[in-house]
Amino acid sequence: MKKIRVLNVDDSALMRQVLASLLAKDQEIEVVGSAPDPYIAREKIKALNPDVITLDVEMPRMDGITFLEKLMRGHPMPVVMVSSLTEAGCQTTLRALELGAVDFITKPKIDLREGMDEVAQDLIAKIKVAASANVKREGLGVKREAKPLASGSAMIKTTDTIIAIGSSTGGTEAVKDVLEVLPPNTPPVLITQHMPERFTKTWADRMNGLCRISVKEAEDGDSVLPGHALVAPGGYHMALERSGARYTVRINQDPPVNRHRPSVDVLFASVARYAGANAVGVILTGMGGDGAKELLTMKQAGAFTIAQDEASCVVFGMPKEAIKAGAVDKVLPLGDIAGAILAHVGYSKAA
Repeated sequence: MKKIRVLNVDDSALMRQVLASLLAKDQEIEVVGSAPDPYIAREKIKALNPDVITLDVEMPRMDGITFLEKLMRGHPMPVVMVSSLTEAGCQTTLRALELGAVDFITKPKIDLREGMDEVAQDLIAKIKVAASANVKREGLGVKREAKPLASGSAMIKTTDTIIAIGSSTGGTEAVKDVLEVLPPNTPPVLITQHMPERFTKTWADRMNGLCRISVKEAEDGDSVLPGHALVAPGGYHMALERSGARYTVRINQDPPVNRHRPSVDVLFASVARYAGANAVGVILTGMGGDGAKELLTMKQAGAFTIAQDEASCVVFGMPKEAIKAGAVDKVLPLGDIAGAILAHVGYSKAA
């Protein structure tokens, strides 16, 4: 069995030691080396040819983001970031995902050894996914050109459609690619992206500055309105509810579903129940099978369903499972998904 070769890059000797110890417990992973800064890491990448790198953000001589950008332009490879839960850490981690990092883990604030033990299985799973991820995506380290789909005077024929989007690994960029080309009068959008607490608000705020629709982290009882996208908060499920003609969202901390909270299945099940055929379900890049079962429920309720194709996914897990379940009407490249949504809801380019 070929092992996944990992190089740990972190300026903390203790962190490098802890990572090596934790990863050594998995028989499918081999830690081939470590580096205290990007300059040494660069030489070790050439000498050791690792399959995956774990990369700290704050390091001397060169920070992790600068190194990641250089790496992805010259020698793209799977990277899992090691981040902090501070506001600055959230912003920096999102920038790393934009540049092509596959995923991230968060450093414990106090007890490093005990804290890392708690996230060990998550880290191992992310390294395994990263090892087979598609990191040679179009536009690595460069903003992809958005396809202009709408002018401010474009019309949407239907106003009561709900657009539900679910994603995981690689999804922060995939969701952005869909949202940033939607016109201001797009029907309401609900998004469940697997992400920890605090990161979802930073991510939503970041997208709000890039998109023509409004994007915010959802709060319990928020109205679901055209021209607005609501993001499920990290650590909370988000579900659609309806009272008469008014849609709202409920936020709760019920047990995880498919090991996730927020869960895509929770969102999709509620949309199938309350919106039925007046819905579009979209499943994007991500590991695992969250969303597949209830995307089928949406389809059976009359919704139009879309899955991202394998070639444009960072990880073709969730879309693959949805396709296997017979839950998908159309399988499309990422760049075509926004157009398919707008075509279905009756977007017209006529002024």
